[in-house]
Amino acid sequence: MRFPKAMLGAFALTLAAGSLALAQQDDKMVTAELFASVPQSVGNITFTPDHRVIYSHHPFFSPAIRVAELNPDRKSFKPFPNAAWNTPRPGTDQYLDSVLGLRGDEAGIVWMLDMGQRTPLTPKIVGWDTNADRLYRIYYLPAPASLPESQHNDFVVDTKNRKFYIADEGIGPGGDGTKAALVVVDMDAGSVRRLLQGHVSTLPEDRPITVDGKILTVPGKDGKAVVIKVGADGIAADKNFEWLYFGPLNGTTLYRVRIADLNNQALSDTDLGARVERYADKPNNGGLSIDRDDNLYLTEVETKAVGIIPAGTRQYRRFAWNDQLIWPDGVSYAPEGYMYVSAAQISLAALFNAGVGLNKAPYHIFRFKPLSPGRLGH
Repeated sequence: MRFPKAMLGAFALTLAAGSLALAQQDDKMVTAELFASVPQSVGNITFTPDHRVIYSHHPFFSPAIRVAELNPDRKSFKPFPNAAWNTPRPGTDQYLDSVLGLRGDEAGIVWMLDMGQRTPLTPKIVGWDTNADRLYRIYYLPAPASLPESQHNDFVVDTKNRKFYIADEGIGPGGDGTKAALVVVDMDAGSVRRLLQGHVSTLPEDRPITVDGKILTVPGKDGKAVVIKVGADGIAADKNFEWLYFGPLNGTTLYRVRIADLNNQALSDTDLGARVERYADKPNNGGLSIDRDDNLYLTEVETKAVGIIPAGTRQYRRFAWNDQLIWPDGVSYAPEGYMYVSAAQISLAALFNAGVGLNKAPYHIFRFKPLSPGRLGH
């Protein structure tokens, strides 16, 4: 999740009591292992088949280098795919403007979702071929698939059906989450569809957020604190691309819909909405991943933990934890068998601490063993 500068004076984060009651059986938690410590806040993480670690610098902090590749020392980085693509230039949009979501695929393509909010630019998905070290393709997300309030966050790469599925949080400039939706991009035609806007599965619930017992607030336009409500955020698909799982960040429910229904253009939005299923209870969460046995992994932004919804029980519990996992954000699977998760430190930013920034380097990447292997980069 990113909080754009254009709306920083218009929201607050709080938490309803009891929202963590879902997370029981903490005695089963494992300790997440520290993998890397880097100088800037990490958003999402992905991988290449040859074990390169690629990650976004969290756009909340307006980083000069939008996307980075971790160096072998696990302490430093270089711009990904290169410096030029991380450098804004007039007269072109052939650069990365504002990136949080990114995914690698089995062919070695790293897909980067550019929200385009800093310049601003038309949102786009940029694919970089890491084998040939060249641009693979760009997919644009123009209106009406994108709205002024759009904030395209996490996404799924569906190589079976040749689609991208994007969670639009609806908290871009002027947005309050009420226009959150899913966006589907056809890889072959390049066409873009906006779906389920206004549906309960994409809309935020009245479940404000806190961290370590502290309510996070910012002044609204009138100086009074208002509550931010973040819509569709975490998103994941099973290995057979039968089901798409998703839900709002602010919310107690994870939903799913059959991908065949999502891609059936004969269905109206109302008909499609009727086919969305309530899957499981959850806490407020950001990132979402899934393993090959359909166990789902969720980042609890309010705590220092990653939770799990086992496929067999559909009962949420905490799974991995570390005392330095402050604001766990993206979670994804690497080829050597670990799930990786970033600690973005968003809650320590000056915005939420009376103008005093408590966030500081190093920023950490952690990893843990999932119950079953996952899908590369997701």
